[in-house]
Amino acid sequence: MTEKTPASIDAAEEKIGAEGVSDVPLGHNERDLTGVVGKIIFFACVFYTGLHLYALNISPIETWTFRIIHVAGGLAVGFALIAAYTLDRQKEPQPLNAIQWAAMLPIALAMLFAGAGITYAWISREWMDQMPPAWLLPQVAWALAISSSAAIVAGWIWKSGGNRRIFWGDLALMAAAIIVAAYLIFVLQRWRFAAGTPMVSQTDFLVAFTGVMLIMELTRRVAGLALIVITGVFLIYAFAGPYLPGILEHRGYSMERFFTYIYTDNGILGPTTAVSSTYIILFITFAAFLQASRVGDYFVNFAFAAAGRARGGPAKVAVFASGLMGMINGTSAGNVVATGSLTIPLMKKVGYHPRSAGGIEAAASTGGQIVPPIMGAGAFIMAEITGIPYTEIAIAALIPAALYFLSIYLMVDLEARREGMSGLSRDQLPVFSKMVKQIYLFLPIIILISTLFMGYSVIRAGTYAMISAAVVSWLTPYRMGIRELLDALSLGTRMAIPLIAVCACAGIIVGVISLTGVGARFASMLLGIADASQILALFFAMCISILLGMGMPTTAAYAVAASVVAPGLQQIGIPPLVAHFFVFYYAVLSAITPPVALAGYAAAAISGTDPLKTAMTSFKFGLAAFIVPFMFFYSPALLMDGTWTEILSVVISASVGIYLLAASIQGYFLKGHVNLVQRVILLIAAISMIAGGLVTDAIGLGLSAVVLAWQLAINKAKA
Repeated sequence: MTEKTPASIDAAEEKIGAEGVSDVPLGHNERDLTGVVGKIIFFACVFYTGLHLYALNISPIETWTFRIIHVAGGLAVGFALIAAYTLDRQKEPQPLNAIQWAAMLPIALAMLFAGAGITYAWISREWMDQMPPAWLLPQVAWALAISSSAAIVAGWIWKSGGNRRIFWGDLALMAAAIIVAAYLIFVLQRWRFAAGTPMVSQTDFLVAFTGVMLIMELTRRVAGLALIVITGVFLIYAFAGPYLPGILEHRGYSMERFFTYIYTDNGILGPTTAVSSTYIILFITFAAFLQASRVGDYFVNFAFAAAGRARGGPAKVAVFASGLMGMINGTSAGNVVATGSLTIPLMKKVGYHPRSAGGIEAAASTGGQIVPPIMGAGAFIMAEITGIPYTEIAIAALIPAALYFLSIYLMVDLEARREGMSGLSRDQLPVFSKMVKQIYLFLPIIILISTLFMGYSVIRAGTYAMISAAVVSWLTPYRMGIRELLDALSLGTRMAIPLIAVCACAGIIVGVISLTGVGARFASMLLGIADASQILALFFAMCISILLGMGMPTTAAYAVAASVVAPGLQQIGIPPLVAHFFVFYYAVLSAITPPVALAGYAAAAISGTDPLKTAMTSFKFGLAAFIVPFMFFYSPALLMDGTWTEILSVVISASVGIYLLAASIQGYFLKGHVNLVQRVILLIAAISMIAGGLVTDAIGLGLSAVVLAWQLAINKAKA
C-alpha cells in the first residue's frame, strides 16, 4: 500500500479541475495528417458525418445502399487515418526504395484499371443507356482482389509509414473500399436475390471477398487481433463443417456462395451495420459535440466538486464521472484513457494502491456501458435484434445499472475506511456552488432522456440533444461557431471508425452463424444441459458470452453473443428481455475479465502497474456485476417486470446483499475489520440476500446479525 496522504494536502498545490478530459488522444497507429492531405481528410470526415445526419433526419437513402456507403466510407477514412502498425512520430518520411517502387507500380496500375473499369460501367449504363462489355467487370474484379491483397501485405512489410502522410498501400485500400461499394450498388437489384445462391458469379465472389478482407484488416488495426482470431475461427468453421463431429457438423458451402451471402443483410449489412449506420454514428457525434462544447469536462468537475472531499474522494469521482462518460462513448478502454488520466493519479495521492486505482477506474468505465439511456449503443442493438421497444429496454436497465455502481461505490468506500483514507482538501477542488450555477450544462442529457420518453424516435431525440449541446456552449467560454461545428462533425467520424469496423466484422460472424445454423445447435445443447440443471445452463451461457466478448468492444461483443447464446436461453424458457440482458451484461464485463481485460490493461498503463494484476483487481471491484444477471433470472422485478411492491422489495434485498458482498471482499463490516471466518459468513449472507425470497432474506439478515454481534463482542472485550 502506498503512503496515505491526509485531506490537509497543501492548498498551495495546483487546483484540481478537468480540462480536456473528453479529448480523444491519437491512437498508437493513428496518423496526424496536416497540409492539403489533412484538409481533404478533414472535409471527407465532415461530409461522412453530415451525410448520415442528412439521411437520418431529412431524406432517407435506400437501406442497402445506405449501409454499403456507410461501410465503404468508414473503410476509406479508416485506412487514411489508421496505419497498419504503430507509428514512429519522430521519424521523418523516407523516400521509396527500389523494392517499394517495384511493388507499388503494379498495385497502383491494377487499382487504377479497376477504378476506371467500374467508372466506365456506371457511365455506360447511366448516360449511354447500354450495359458495359461482358468482359469488363470480371477483369475489374480480378484486378481489385489481387491489388487489394498485395496492398494489405505491403502494409505489413513496410511498417514505418509516415505520421503525416498516407502510405501508398493505404491509398490503394481506400480506392478498393470505394470500388467495392460502387460495384455492389451497380448490381444491387440482382445482388439482393442472387447473393448466397448458386446464381452468383466468380466476379461477385471476388468483390465480396475483397470487401471482407478490407473489413478484417481495418478491424485488426483498430481493435487488435482478438476479434480477428474469433472471426477467423468462424470462417474456418464455415468451410470445415463437413469434417466436424456432432452438433458442429454442417454440409459446407462453396466460396462463391459463402462470401456473397456474408455481404448481405444476413451478415455484414445486417443488424450490426444497421445500428452502426444509425444509432452509433449519431451518438458518437453527440459525444463529439459534448467534447467540443466542453460539457464532458463539466461532468468530471461536477463530480469532483460533489464527491472530492468524501472519504477516498477521487475514487468516488471516478465512479460517477466514468459512468457518465462511459454511457456516451461506447468503449470501456477509451473511457479509461479519457477520465483515468485525471482520476487514477489522484486516487494514488489519497492512499489507494496503484493497482486498486487502476482497477476502480476500469470497473467504473466498464459500468458506463450499462447505464441508460445510451448504454454505449448496446441498447439500440438490443432493440434492433429483439424488436423490444427501446424505451422499455432503457427503463429495464435502470435498476441493474444502479446496483452495479452501488457495488463499486461500496467497495471503494469500504477500502477507504479500512485503510483510513481521507479525501482532497476543499482548496484543491472546484467550488460546488459555481458548479451548481452551471447545472444547465446537463441540458443535452436531460433533453435526450425527456424526448425519448415523450415518444420521439431515437434518431430525432439524439439529434435534438446534439443541437442542444451546441446551443448550451453559447453560454460558456467555449462557444461553438462554424469552425467548432465542423471540428465536431469531423471528430464524430474519427471516433466512430473503430466501432464501424468492429460492427462490420461482427456482421461476418453473425452471417456465419446464420448460414451454418450453429446458433440453433448451440440452443439445443443448452436445452440438454438445462434438463439436468438450469443454473448450470446459465453458468455455461455466462462463460460463452464472456469468451466471445474478450478483446472486443461492447457493440461487437453483444452482437456476437446475442446471435450464439441468447436464442438458447430463450429456448430453455427465459423471456427475451431477460435472456438478452443476461448476454449483454457478460459481453460488457468481458472488458474486466482476465486474461483479456482491455479496460484493465488500459488502466494499468496509466497507473504503472502489472496489467494482469490490475485486470484481476478490476474484476474484484466489478464482481457484484457478475451476480446481477443471475438475479434477473430469479427476480425479473429487477428489470421492472412486476408490481411496485415486488420491485421495491427486490431492490432493497439486492442492495443489502451487495453491501454484504462488498464487506466480505474488502474485509470491513459495520464495526470494523472482519476475520476470514466472518468474511465467509458475510459471503453466504450476501448470496442468500441476492437470491431473493423471504426465507433466503431471513437467512442473510440473520447471518449478518451474527457477524455484527461477534464484532460487538470483540470490541467490548478490547475495551
